[in-house]
Amino acid sequence: MDKPAKSDYWALPQRQFYFRTLIIFSVVGTLISYRSWPEFDLLSVSLSVIMLIYLALSGLFAKRLLAGKELLLERGLGWTDSTLIGASLCLVDFQILPTVLFATIIQFNAAMHGGSRKWLEDNLAFIFGAGLGAFVYTPVWVLTSSVNVSATSLIGVCVYIVLSGLYMNMRNRSLSQQVELQKEQLERSKTRAFRLSRYLSPTVWQAVSSENDKMLQTDRKRLTIFFSDIQGFTALSEELEAETLAALLNTYLTEMTKIIAHYGGTVDKFMGDGIMVIFGDNETRGAKADCLRCVTMALAMRKRMKVLQNHWLAQGIKRKLEIRMGINTGFCTVGTFGAKAYYQDYTVLGTHVNLASRLESAASPGEILLSHESWALVKDTILCTNKGMVKAKGFSYPIEVYQVIDLRKNLGGEQSYLETSLEGFSMQLDLDKVRNYDRDRVMDDLEKALESLRDRMY
Repeated sequence: MDKPAKSDYWALPQRQFYFRTLIIFSVVGTLISYRSWPEFDLLSVSLSVIMLIYLALSGLFAKRLLAGKELLLERGLGWTDSTLIGASLCLVDFQILPTVLFATIIQFNAAMHGGSRKWLEDNLAFIFGAGLGAFVYTPVWVLTSSVNVSATSLIGVCVYIVLSGLYMNMRNRSLSQQVELQKEQLERSKTRAFRLSRYLSPTVWQAVSSENDKMLQTDRKRLTIFFSDIQGFTALSEELEAETLAALLNTYLTEMTKIIAHYGGTVDKFMGDGIMVIFGDNETRGAKADCLRCVTMALAMRKRMKVLQNHWLAQGIKRKLEIRMGINTGFCTVGTFGAKAYYQDYTVLGTHVNLASRLESAASPGEILLSHESWALVKDTILCTNKGMVKAKGFSYPIEVYQVIDLRKNLGGEQSYLETSLEGFSMQLDLDKVRNYDRDRVMDDLEKALESLRDRMY
């Protein structure tokens, strides 16, 4: 942090020095007016000289004060001010008007620059000064005031109050300007924060905004990972102008991101036309619910893609663009990776992340592929077909893959795929794949199974 300007350190002592100068001269003037020659005795001369020397020293301290000690010094100077005023009023025999005026100034100064503690300390110092003056000089109580003495003290106190009022007005205006400046800075900070939040995942943004780095520590979590890309996008990029391609890609990513946000997914990264989404990191509802949200999101994205195809066709883009998607569920390593001093990335790593990517690469245009782990979590709600075993790059063993058809509730009586799996009974019927010459055999097998089941029942 930059060191404050030197003038900032002296602002409080210098300001108090100006007011102290005015009060000291008013007190000295009152003392001289009351004890004029030849009655002006050695005691009054000595006290006046002491106050002037004290004033010069306080000004010297104000200019050479070390940072962080100004408040402590001002407390000490305030006690000294009150003590000298009390002693001086004793030498003027506590005339009514000067006593009232200078006592009021002590209360006013304590209220404006301190609080209850300063008020108590300054009043005790005032009483101590009056007692000290009475110890060396016995005052003669005077109920009336001299015109010269009253005028001197009244003028000094009035000027003090007027200058204090002007200072407070300037201070209030300065504070108002600072408040307005802080409001503008706060609005700019909010705008910058909003813009920055769009470039960070919710987990990273929450950790940064709350200054909680523990949220970004590496951890193992059961997540559902989603990958997608546009089939044929590379070929399309060779046909379109850069501006048209950028507009198309931004439209696609914007629409997909809206769907991702709707279903509670977290965008890990955009990779050109590819998207990586995480479910279960920032907000989890359990592995089953997270996986179901992810698959439902994929179906919504596929449906939205058909609308975008018509939109792009109307713009003269004849190539039919379709997305392929892969989903997998499993334990992954999630956290911050990279060089602490230069660049770090909050992301997800692990075998299950790689498998989701391989499923996306193996999917056909418009197809959503699930791993066995994801299928097991959503099979009661999502209708899927078993595509058998697939050899995935980077895996030494074949992967069992399922193709997502749709939500079961959306199919109704038009279901072309029936699946039931119970203990002692399992059936998978894909009407679209049953050949005509096999239908009789399928019906015969079903009838035999039904007759056997009825015989056991009766």
